[in-house]
Amino acid sequence: MADSVEQSGPPRWDLLDDKLLRACRVWDLRARRYRHPENGTEGEFYYIDSRDWVIVVARTPSGELILVRQFRWGSDELSWEFPGGIIDAGEDPVEAGLRELREETGYVAQSGRLIGHCKPNPAILNNHCHIVFADNVELAESGTEWDEHEEMEIRVIPEAQVVQWAREFKIGHALALTGLFYYQLAVR
Repeated sequence: MADSVEQSGPPRWDLLDDKLLRACRVWDLRARRYRHPENGTEGEFYYIDSRDWVIVVARTPSGELILVRQFRWGSDELSWEFPGGIIDAGEDPVEAGLRELREETGYVAQSGRLIGHCKPNPAILNNHCHIVFADNVELAESGTEWDEHEEMEIRVIPEAQVVQWAREFKIGHALALTGLFYYQLAVR
């Protein structure tokens, strides 16, 4: 059934050119020129070339979830979300998630597992976001290792309250909501 749905959609445009417009610290702004394969219409479209991301839904032995709140420059406000970040080149998404969890919150897990992934915004981004679940996390003695511009509030919150915060739009970060969705599908 899925194959027939895929085959009946609009045609894939032909890529004519792909050029770098601006290299930035964590992503590149690029432009692609495409041509419609049937009517010949052409256009230049901009996208952000980024490495993949990971977020971690981390649960304590008592069943609470770890959230962080940090300032986000794009929305110009504080944002509640699950810990996460950019996956380093060649790094496994689960290993990256456990690393980000430790660095951002000071919590560690013996293991984690991939519970989902998504394309954050395929209209303007070319990357994936991987969602990792880490169970029975515990606070390590080593503390956090924030990046230069990171500063976070770390909270251990009952699962029901996290779900309520999502309903009340206290959690508005789309990837945090996606992580909660996958957690509810795969873990609960």
